[in-house]
Amino acid sequence: MAGGEKKKSGGGGKKKEVKKETGLGLSFTKDENFGEWYSEVVVNGEMIEYYDISGCYILRPWAMSIWENMQTFFDAEIKKMKVKNCYFPLFVSPGVLQKEKDHIEGFAPEVAWVTKSGESDLEVPIAIRPTSETVMYPYYSKWIRGHRDLPLKLNQWCNVVRWEFSNPTPFIRSREFLWQEGHTAFATKEEADTEVLQILELYRRIYEEFLAIPVTKGRKSELEKFAGGLYTTSVEAFIPNTGRGIQGATSHCLGQNFAKMFEINFENEKGEKSMVWQNSWAYSTRTIGVMVMVHGDNKGLVLPPKVAALQVIVIPVPYKDADTQGIFDACAATVATLSDAGIRAEADLRENYSPGWKYSNWEMKGVPLRIEIGPRDLANNQVRAVRRDNGEKTDISRVFLVEQVKGMLDKIQQNLFDVAKQKRDACIEVVKTWDKFVKALGQKKLILAPWCDEEEVEKDVKTRTKGEMGAAKSLCTPFEQPELPEGTKCFASGKPAKKWTYWGRSY
Repeated sequence: MAGGEKKKSGGGGKKKEVKKETGLGLSFTKDENFGEWYSEVVVNGEMIEYYDISGCYILRPWAMSIWENMQTFFDAEIKKMKVKNCYFPLFVSPGVLQKEKDHIEGFAPEVAWVTKSGESDLEVPIAIRPTSETVMYPYYSKWIRGHRDLPLKLNQWCNVVRWEFSNPTPFIRSREFLWQEGHTAFATKEEADTEVLQILELYRRIYEEFLAIPVTKGRKSELEKFAGGLYTTSVEAFIPNTGRGIQGATSHCLGQNFAKMFEINFENEKGEKSMVWQNSWAYSTRTIGVMVMVHGDNKGLVLPPKVAALQVIVIPVPYKDADTQGIFDACAATVATLSDAGIRAEADLRENYSPGWKYSNWEMKGVPLRIEIGPRDLANNQVRAVRRDNGEKTDISRVFLVEQVKGMLDKIQQNLFDVAKQKRDACIEVVKTWDKFVKALGQKKLILAPWCDEEEVEKDVKTRTKGEMGAAKSLCTPFEQPELPEGTKCFASGKPAKKWTYWGRSY
């Protein structure tokens, strides 16, 4: 498991101090000790700070700005789909929570309860939302009466709390996290089905276009789908270093299960009583953790330009007897030029740190592009640009500064995606037998195998692969199916295979 807490008691995770003279640099490498490396990178890169309650973390501005950049994109896109933002309370009454049995059974161990107010016990304990289906749907039944009230499309940006787990990891598994949750209701199943995939495509774009992470779109098995829903689609990412899949975001068709429970009925155009079809969909701050795991290296964070709070850091490099003021002025002018062009740029003019220290510091924080200006650059009316992703250095004339920097940022964004895809694709192994499956699992592979699509067989795979590393499970059945030759047998049961499915260990 990646970067768990240092202490398992309720007192929360205390970080080990990094014993280095400079206070810079990582004490763990990504390949040798991934979990410790990850914990160190998110703290030293100023993404999070550990908090005194285990499993809760402070999101610092460096992480929050990434969340806001994704939010800006997604919020605008769902508004084009006529989804409206709202806000429902954090608290849920037990009666409502327990109404949808399958759904609450799926969440029961994770629900946190408020039992006291001051010194007095509450007459009825109140739950804190683990997700908001049961919070919102009693009101949907009140607001939806006739076909003209449909579709009802609401979204909220909020926090949720899920308490029960053993291995908290910043961003990946935390007791409180930020997310958006969309909840929509339609007159027909066709409309619901269409929206499920429209939203899933937006999630793919967040991962691939913004976070530069390749994902697979597919459908979850019956065993892995959302509790109480009809079917679940997801985008699945993969972490080559740990050989684990990670569910990136989910878009569920809830069918009419919740409509039945909460009596969300409407009168259709013929005057007949019908039940609505519903969807729910969400992505969370987990996205940021996936980005750190996929792109980070032994110098720290590597941020894709599209989501980085700061795309360019400008650093003066004055030698003694140099025209220090001239260099500082050139740095300020460079920042102004880039900022005017819509590029997020700042200069690091702190005089109590050496240029070398600043390089390491901003590399640790993952800024995509560093610009250095020294006496020679000043004399030649140029700047030196250094890429964070591959360390490439280029001298740029200040005359063409904006277009060159824009071009470099685009190349960095694309290169991060290409490298991540290459690494992920190298981990995909197609297997057709149980022996090869077990071997591939031991080699941290993302396994594509033919499956008979039977729940008992999937449960059996989990049982047979249980071990220290955790059991393997189905990750998703990709929408893009390779050809399945007639007579192909299921890798686990030997029965006729019905589809290709991705398998592996997961977060």
